[in-house]
Amino acid sequence: MLAPESPGRLSAAVLVVSDEVVSGADADRGGPVAVGLLDDLGVAATKAAVPDDPARIRTAIAEAIAAGARVVLACGGTGIGPNDHTADVVAGLLSYEMPGIAEEIRRQGYGHTPVALVSREIAGVVRPEQGPPVLLLAVPGSRGGIRDALGVVGPMLGYIIDQLDGAGHV
Repeated sequence: MLAPESPGRLSAAVLVVSDEVVSGADADRGGPVAVGLLDDLGVAATKAAVPDDPARIRTAIAEAIAAGARVVLACGGTGIGPNDHTADVVAGLLSYEMPGIAEEIRRQGYGHTPVALVSREIAGVVRPEQGPPVLLLAVPGSRGGIRDALGVVGPMLGYIIDQLDGAGHV
């Protein structure tokens, strides 16, 4: 459990990147998993669906940050298909990467399926012109991929946010 951030809990945004979910052709199965896992960690999360379009993904991330999310989880679009843009968009927004997190998410995923190594998770920090720094992650949209990602980063969220806010090292 995280210590609550003042004045409320740590806030996060879950962005489900999927043309199929946006159009209603497929159900959003991963987003509710992400929100539930974040809630279990003591993090208040909002959820929105975004099409597989770089400009729309970029806008959704910017809006989530402007709304005060300290953690933004972009779920989906991390593969190697022609419509998989999330990893590229996220990489272009980061002030710096945290490659160890993405590597560990892939390693955890590989324990479930070898195709996890084809995924392009990205983890890093955005330092917006206004407001505090934000942890931004591009993770798989599958329920298992989301569980792997939050299983890796979840226990460290409090530490990461504290470090971003200038706390001393452990």
